[in-house]
Amino acid sequence: MMPPAFVEIAQLGKTYPTPAGPAEIVRDFTLNVVEGEFVCIVGHSGCGKSTVLSIVMGLNTPSTGGVVIAGREVDGPGTDRGVVFQSATLLPWMSVHDNVMLALDQVRRGVTRAAAEPYLEAVGLKGLGERYPRELSAGMQQRVGIARAFALEPRLLLLDEPFSLLDALTRMELQDELMGLWERTRKTVLMVTHDVDEALLLADRIVMMTNGPAATIGEILAVPFPRPRLREEILARADYYWLRDQILNFLEERAHA
Repeated sequence: MMPPAFVEIAQLGKTYPTPAGPAEIVRDFTLNVVEGEFVCIVGHSGCGKSTVLSIVMGLNTPSTGGVVIAGREVDGPGTDRGVVFQSATLLPWMSVHDNVMLALDQVRRGVTRAAAEPYLEAVGLKGLGERYPRELSAGMQQRVGIARAFALEPRLLLLDEPFSLLDALTRMELQDELMGLWERTRKTVLMVTHDVDEALLLADRIVMMTNGPAATIGEILAVPFPRPRLREEILARADYYWLRDQILNFLEERAHA
């Protein structure tokens, strides 16, 4: 028996008005996510992945359908959702500590600045709280963004291609750190990515979207790899490459269906 859905995305659609007439970006996107599940959404650029995620964030309104999280309909942003974007979106005039405190102050009254330290330590930034974003590499800035999202203690973590702007080595390091954080906290995660290997490493299920206009879910692939996962063990599995080819085949040949 399937556990009850924690996130319910029902018949979601988004249409924008244009001078040439309505532009339908997403049509009838329906997905249920159970609590503690890690789900990745993949698809070509412009297919509406980030549009769906922005609606779940509460930053965009749907044209049709809706989103329910833990029994409550989404009608705007909330502290029940932690968000990490492509870039860290840190406030440059605030220290690393103070950027994390922005999140803590929303959910825990009267905490001291020391309360930010465990979240920074969890992403490998112990002792760097007094630095400013300009003093950090892009990878370190993104670590601060992840720490800030976890500081909300959200029930749902929303990740919009958080590692896409990083070099390959830093991206792999942060993927491993995210995987470790998820193992310890078991947050429910909905993540948008272009990276098929990233999706296979991190996800319990991979949602493959068709191309736009009117993009929707084409297929959903269950990832059979046991947890906890180690990158080298996953890459050594014979079925890893079969699954990878299945996703790439969809993106190359059937995403247009």
